[in-house]
Amino acid sequence: MKVPILRLGRILLTSVLADLVDEQAVQLQSEILALIRDDRADGVVIDISGLDVVDSYIARLLNETASMVRIIGGEAVLTGMQPLVALTLVEMGRETLDMQTALDLEAGVAVLNDLIAAKGQPPTIAAPHVDT
Repeated sequence: MKVPILRLGRILLTSVLADLVDEQAVQLQSEILALIRDDRADGVVIDISGLDVVDSYIARLLNETASMVRIIGGEAVLTGMQPLVALTLVEMGRETLDMQTALDLEAGVAVLNDLIAAKGQPPTIAAPHVDT
């Protein structure tokens, strides 16, 4: 099963809806990097709300993906982390992911836009405004 990656303006959105086997995770990483490089995307929001468990391999792969995205000039934001996943990451010693995080996809797009703007680039898309 291939994880879809959508393009919204100059950002990429992907949502991991089920546990990934190692090969799928590596394929997702490669595709994100290729799309940022080839399509000149400014960054990626990776939503993991569908994951109930993140093992040390997937946590490391997410960190490496964020680092690689930054090296080639983009930004990465992780969204949708379940409370049990956050607890597991802290217990594994990964309390400081090497990437920005946000509660949900909407907040992730806003964080990504802020990161891009901080680099002196205009926002890629306008984040939706929700009245409270």
